[in-house]
Amino acid sequence: MNVIDESGILAISTRLQRLSEQLRKDGALLYKSFDIEFEPKWFPVIYTLYHKGVLSVVEIANEIGYTHPSTISLLKELEKQKLIRSKKDRQDERKRLILLTVKGQELILKMKPVWDIMTSVLSEITDNQNNLLKAINEAENKIANQSFLQRALQLKNG
Repeated sequence: MNVIDESGILAISTRLQRLSEQLRKDGALLYKSFDIEFEPKWFPVIYTLYHKGVLSVVEIANEIGYTHPSTISLLKELEKQKLIRSKKDRQDERKRLILLTVKGQELILKMKPVWDIMTSVLSEITDNQNNLLKAINEAENKIANQSFLQRALQLKNG
């Protein structure tokens, strides 16, 4: 066991990042094993558009829980890959609407069997006595009510 593992709750962010990076890396390799050119970081946008159809940039940012600049940067990448395209909103000319291209829709058809495998394997990995997904949901809900920083400053200012 290393120092980070021994540090307990203090290193939770580091441990979650490490776990996340491992899952992303393996996910990318799994896509590659199916001859699919796909970056795991594109997943939230592609999956959201697959389920929701046409959304504005702000709506996508809200759906995936990313900042507006992070979302725009992802959208630029996906547009460059020709997986998404944008069109002007008829009601509001300033608003850009984002949707999947034919190439994006074809990619999803190729990815669906991979998603089934991922769902099965990730369910097996997280199906522990202390279910990871349930724990993450609980922690995210607590943070949504009051952030980590707000809670810490409350203790500091006692």
